[in-house]
Amino acid sequence: MHFDNFTLYFSEPRVSRFLQASQGSPISPQSLYKGNLKVSQAFHPLLGILEVVLRNRLNDVISEHFLDTSWITNQRKGFMSDPILTFLYKKTGLRKTNDFLIREVTSAEKRIIKSGTSVTTGKIIAELPFGFWTDLFEVNHYKLLQGTPIQIFQVLPAGYGRKDVKDTLDVIRRFRNRINHNEPICFEGFKIDFNNALNVHLAIVSVLNWIDPDLVKFISDLDQVEWTIDLVRSLA
Repeated sequence: MHFDNFTLYFSEPRVSRFLQASQGSPISPQSLYKGNLKVSQAFHPLLGILEVVLRNRLNDVISEHFLDTSWITNQRKGFMSDPILTFLYKKTGLRKTNDFLIREVTSAEKRIIKSGTSVTTGKIIAELPFGFWTDLFEVNHYKLLQGTPIQIFQVLPAGYGRKDVKDTLDVIRRFRNRINHNEPICFEGFKIDFNNALNVHLAIVSVLNWIDPDLVKFISDLDQVEWTIDLVRSLA
């Protein structure tokens, strides 16, 4: 594709970063853009597996904790609305409530109803975003759940706890959102740099290993992240 058309279709602000990064490099802005997409594509199977496994295991342990397979809806009037989630917002001096979990469950229900299908616990579980599940490791939600979410991990490193897990999941979540919004993952400033992507790849593999080392073996034939990054680097 001619550069003028590339700029026309993908916008000058977006293209300019790829143009600047490719200066002094054999790779063209167009090829770098496609290389970025190929690396993003390579992450999708791993992110998909992590999300499914994380939500299923969290649902399992929390269902057991409450002895209720429908906790996802029943707990809107339980721990999701506990007074501990009310706090003083310093900017305004007003009291606010962290109702993120309730809002996400309600939104999921509305999307299911809008699709014309019946609402079930399983459908709500599948419809909830990744951020819902990572937020169960937020300090107050975690406290209200009496530390139950940590039970999904078989092999946490020595000294690792809630905060370490939450920080790692947040890194993965933010990176996942960049990919889903077609944001570049191949830069450090205006330089071609995949080190952050490699760190996130390591974080994904680590979390899967913490849950069950067999999961890392399971994804081994799907994991093309490092190979794809090496390929794009060789072109640059």
